[in-house]
Amino acid sequence: MDKNTIIGLAMIGLILVGYSIFTKPAREAQMEERQRLDSLARVEQIRAMETSRQQSEEQALQTDRLVKGDSASLEQLSDELGDFVAGAIGEKEMVVLENEQLKLTFSTLGGRPYTVQLKDYQTYDSLPVYLFNGDSTIFALQFFAENRAINTGDLYFTPKFQSLTNEEGRSFKQLTMKMAISESASISYIYKLYEGDYLVDFDMQLKGLDQYKTDRMEFKLDFYAPSQEKGYQNEAMYTTLFYKYHGGDLESFKSRSKKEIEEATETTRIKWIGFSHQFFSTIIIADEYFDGAYIMQQRFTDPGKYVRRYSTAIDMPFDRTGDQNIGMQLYFGPNDFMALKGYGDMGLENVVTTGGSMIRWINAFVVIPIFNWLNKSFTNYGIIILLLTLIIKTALFPLTYKSYKSQAVMRVLKPQVDEIGERYPKKEDAMKKQQATMDLYKKAGANPMGGCLPMLLQFPILYAMFRFFPTSIELRQQGFLWAHDLSTYDSILDLPFTIPMYGDHVSLFTLLMTVTTMLSMKWNNQASAGTSQMPGMKTMMYIMPVMFMFILNNFSAGLTYYYFLANVITLGQNLIFKSFIDEEKILKKINSKKNKPKKKSGFAQRLEALQKQQQQGGGGRKPLPKPKKK
Repeated sequence: MDKNTIIGLAMIGLILVGYSIFTKPAREAQMEERQRLDSLARVEQIRAMETSRQQSEEQALQTDRLVKGDSASLEQLSDELGDFVAGAIGEKEMVVLENEQLKLTFSTLGGRPYTVQLKDYQTYDSLPVYLFNGDSTIFALQFFAENRAINTGDLYFTPKFQSLTNEEGRSFKQLTMKMAISESASISYIYKLYEGDYLVDFDMQLKGLDQYKTDRMEFKLDFYAPSQEKGYQNEAMYTTLFYKYHGGDLESFKSRSKKEIEEATETTRIKWIGFSHQFFSTIIIADEYFDGAYIMQQRFTDPGKYVRRYSTAIDMPFDRTGDQNIGMQLYFGPNDFMALKGYGDMGLENVVTTGGSMIRWINAFVVIPIFNWLNKSFTNYGIIILLLTLIIKTALFPLTYKSYKSQAVMRVLKPQVDEIGERYPKKEDAMKKQQATMDLYKKAGANPMGGCLPMLLQFPILYAMFRFFPTSIELRQQGFLWAHDLSTYDSILDLPFTIPMYGDHVSLFTLLMTVTTMLSMKWNNQASAGTSQMPGMKTMMYIMPVMFMFILNNFSAGLTYYYFLANVITLGQNLIFKSFIDEEKILKKINSKKNKPKKKSGFAQRLEALQKQQQQGGGGRKPLPKPKKK
């Protein structure tokens, strides 16, 4: 990289800064316009909610009239619902099903979970964590019966609560929500919640529906995922939708996509659908499989009450013949990698964002097991991260040492490389210069890439940490030193303004990471003094840490704390290497190796002997006689 390139990059940076300043009024106008549109959207939403409320009131009024014997309302609802009109009569009640981890509140209207609370967790502002909450949630069967559209979310169920024990002696609480259609037909939702578990067994018992020519049975789930975390940017980045084919691959929507709405229609059999938050998930799991599904997620770009809206319409495996039980499971809980993996080979742990195939392998088989092993003996997560860093840096010690030693070899060869440069100063001799330099490296047994390759091999570990820390449920709301929550940024100063890309706060661990990165690069530059270096590379080495400071200022404090520790340990290792690597001894060894006659391979010796034999005319095939002139 030459001087002109660096000037060009600087000018591009100035242009971008200037563009951001001069276009600020336009952006503000766009924001005002967006706020206006958002206000209109909220008005429309309020109107829609009001319409829905009015419809509910009208339905309640009709139900009340039914109870009082209003024949006109009964006739109208009978036309709309047929025999299912019996489900339109009832009262909305709340029933609670809970264990030590979960508190599920059910509504008799729809027989559905109304709220799902995780009792062991709180939001960043110390409020209860709800995966979904309220009337905005849709949880219902939708189908046609005798050409009538039936939605169980509009019908009333009768609750029955039981405390039972299964064959293995495991106790559970069972809630049965039953809607009687007739003496021979009914729909029952059976929920079983075991002690010490986040998994809920959910069975749909369909009795006598075949007599109503029931067709196209879908299970509809639609809810708003509330924002739970301090850093909305990271929370939105790691919140997305996953689904797994029956006996097949895992698919997901891109978490960093800018699309406001993503949707897909799958006609292939599906095993489960997961609505994943940064730290929590709602997962619908089929005992066997679902016939297919429509899935959708809507992003909310501006920080607010919700981070996603999720929706799915699942094709249920209904065979339309006789009674049927459709078995499912509902997971409401934290994104704990090992706990989700413990539910079997369904691949539920994949809802935890840990990187692509190679990076996921490093996290799944190296980082997470070591982290959990340390967690058994230590409760302070700052200490656990320190020990984890020491273990990883110790494992990478041979690569770090090899990199440092390769740099030392290149330093002692630098004078000889300069001599070659003086011998071939012209541009047209560049090929000769390159050949002579490579011959020097070959004779000395030096590898010009020897210092880079070991460092490149460490990058997957660094990136694995980049993916691990921001979604580690263990770090959530765990403090260390000045950081109150290692899963989000550690602000020591809140700014009264927002710096583009940087944010509105100052993270101390990010600053410490930046300073130690610069010190490490300065050390490497000093250690590389005398070696050939691209012009301008030294300047770029100091620009990169500043860029990462801007990028990581909003990231997990656990991540930047790890990078800071890794830099400190690397500086310590370099001091140790410098104390016992003797560069004069390396130079003597190289010179002695260069002066030694290079031993030829057996093939080279035989080839050389054959050439000499042909030149002397002895042995082998004789040359053909020259043709005589006529």
